[in-house]
Amino acid sequence: MEQTAKDIIQWGVVIGASLVSAVMDVRTRRIPNWLCGPLFLGGLMWSAWHGGANGFVEALEAAVLLAFPFVLLFILAGGGAGDAKLAGAIGAWLSIREAGIALACISIAGGILAIFVAIYKRRVKIVFARLTLPVWDWMMALLYRAGFKQAIESTRAIDGEKLTVPYGVAIFVGICVAGGIVLLW
Repeated sequence: MEQTAKDIIQWGVVIGASLVSAVMDVRTRRIPNWLCGPLFLGGLMWSAWHGGANGFVEALEAAVLLAFPFVLLFILAGGGAGDAKLAGAIGAWLSIREAGIALACISIAGGILAIFVAIYKRRVKIVFARLTLPVWDWMMALLYRAGFKQAIESTRAIDGEKLTVPYGVAIFVGICVAGGIVLLW
């Protein structure tokens, strides 16, 4: 199969799946396992088919790279597990380089989306406090190798209504931008 056709199929699957997940996330605030599981397995099979054992291993590495920040957000800040599963499943379709580009694009899209949601809900001060105070505590805990319990508690201690963002939308937008960069570059 010609490389361009392969890339278009690969990115078409990833963009299509992320579109479905964005719609589901906005409607139900969930990203379903019935989407993430087959997407992950399909990505591993696709990568193994086109790259053999090396392709399979790289797909696993890309899945871990893309899912890892979302797993941390799930553990430390109450992010969605569906976001982590979706990111890992998308990563299985990508190379390490493509996963890095996708992660950067998703992060930027997520930050922009979070800012718009905070402005729309008039929660900018609370969001800023929730971002800066725990980051400061974590930096101090890492620097002095102590106070990890306090850092974990400060991550959850700021009062106010939790501001949630349907991150499936940010994943979709980031994947579209990353796909455009990879396919046009």
